[in-house]
Amino acid sequence: MPRRDDSVMDARTAARNWVDAWTQGWEAADPDPIAALYADDAVFRSHPFREPEASPRAYVERAFADESLVECRFGEPVVDRDRAAVEYWAILGAPRGEETLTGVTVLRFGPDGRVVEHCDYWSMQAGRTPPRF
Repeated sequence: MPRRDDSVMDARTAARNWVDAWTQGWEAADPDPIAALYADDAVFRSHPFREPEASPRAYVERAFADESLVECRFGEPVVDRDRAAVEYWAILGAPRGEETLTGVTVLRFGPDGRVVEHCDYWSMQAGRTPPRF
């Protein structure tokens, strides 16, 4: 059996790290822990019908400037080989009241555990809707 390279991270650990860093970064409006998760050449789509963002950091900085997070929650990642899907739910403050954002992020990880592909599928509605997970 070949020896596993110590620099290789399994996708389950990478997905848990992703959840932890997004939770920490989103709650603190701090892009640093989130940006550190992504490979330098990562493809980051904030919605399936949008073009890729210039960088994950640029997207997060813009999003944090435009929103006021009230609370967020992430589901347990579903992992297969180098890919993961993670459900999320958030309440955002808005000028006309709270909005609920819910969606799924589909990720692919490189051998070092950093994200090389990210695509969000999401929906938003006015008001507070409780999470279903």
